[in-house]
Amino acid sequence: MSPREIVALRHYLISGPDNRTLSDATDEVAFADIAHASCLGIEPSELAGRSVLLSLSTQLVAGITMIELDGVARRMLLCPPDVDMNYAADLIADAEIDAIVTDTPERWRELGLDTVVTASLPLHPAAPAAVTHATSWLMLTSGTTGRPKIVAHTLAALTGAIVGDTVAKDAPIWATFYDIRRYGGLQIFLRAVLGAGSMVLSTPNEAIGDHLARLTARGVTHISGTPSHWRKALMNPAIGSFRPNYVRLSGEIADQAVLDGLRNAFPDASIGHAYASTEAGVGFAVNDGREGFPASLIGSTSGIAMKVADGSLRIKSSRTAHTYVGRSAPALTDADGFVDTGDMVELRDDRYYFVGRRDGVINVGGLKVHPEEVEAVINQHPSVRMSRVRARRSPITGALVVAEAVLASVADAGRTGVIREAILANCRAALPPHKVPTAIRFVQQLDVTASGKLARHA
Repeated sequence: MSPREIVALRHYLISGPDNRTLSDATDEVAFADIAHASCLGIEPSELAGRSVLLSLSTQLVAGITMIELDGVARRMLLCPPDVDMNYAADLIADAEIDAIVTDTPERWRELGLDTVVTASLPLHPAAPAAVTHATSWLMLTSGTTGRPKIVAHTLAALTGAIVGDTVAKDAPIWATFYDIRRYGGLQIFLRAVLGAGSMVLSTPNEAIGDHLARLTARGVTHISGTPSHWRKALMNPAIGSFRPNYVRLSGEIADQAVLDGLRNAFPDASIGHAYASTEAGVGFAVNDGREGFPASLIGSTSGIAMKVADGSLRIKSSRTAHTYVGRSAPALTDADGFVDTGDMVELRDDRYYFVGRRDGVINVGGLKVHPEEVEAVINQHPSVRMSRVRARRSPITGALVVAEAVLASVADAGRTGVIREAILANCRAALPPHKVPTAIRFVQQLDVTASGKLARHA
């Protein structure tokens, strides 16, 4: 492939209006300036053809570095700030890393690499390196425990759902609760770059009210997050001043309660949920206001093939990752090219509903319970904003189903007994007996992981 044929992110920096920016809680950078400047402590050309790990404290510097190195580096491994350093040496070996770009060099120098490059703001003038490589984008899976897998994407696969999509017109201002070094956040970052928009980045440990106020002040029009992100946002009074035009959910099951909550909060917005994963890429979007997805999507449409086998959704498309990377990497797809997502679905009438993860089942006396399907019933109660279902050991059945719930309003704090009985009545009406919680405890909050998902192993 000749350099002329390689499309890199920098080629999109000068499209759209002149006032396009990338910002976080403390800094703002014009996209046009990135085309003629650098945040790196060396000439970008010195990383040409290298396999580079990005480990940066802020998403802003990480995003600028991605733009600088796409088309220059052979590989980029995007490491979120919470990467477990116990696995750092393995990740470096598996991804054949020979250079690290970081703002915490002391964290990485002990691993023995000769090239550890610092990156920081402000930008300084620098000639951009020649575009010579179709960079392989490496991302880490967001598994709950254990060593993360490395997933390899091409820029074409990452942008397969973006190129030609008309939703991001009129120079939107994008935001996401995700970190852009994770698949869901990277999708929004790429939409902003390719779609001639601006982007407002999230900041770690920023209070949700402050974050929402900042999004409002910046005039954010398009935003995405997990259902857990949105449930937390809906509990904050600052949501009342935020008026986006486009709201999307992904990363977890979007149950009817959170979709209805968002519709009530944003009556004039386009609200939908998308199915995507780091391995399978973007599968589809649902915009009819209902949980689940139409059964008509199963089969082959618009270059995406989907099927259900053994209750699990399988996807094959040009948007999927092309491989796992590593010395003992498993196969990413089956013999027919399908990614087994591990997300379990059930067909009811003409619609498929997500019921949970295959590896998250609670075994109650030999009967299976997906926590998410019980949570969906609990969350339907108007006094509940979010819930978490877990297993409790039982000497008789092996496990029992128990639940924690966060009230939607402090005004309901004195009615927990009545609310608990109403929730249990709803569960008994909607679920078989072994799925009904044996106990419900009300809590002030439920933890969310760094990837924005409900923390199930806390």
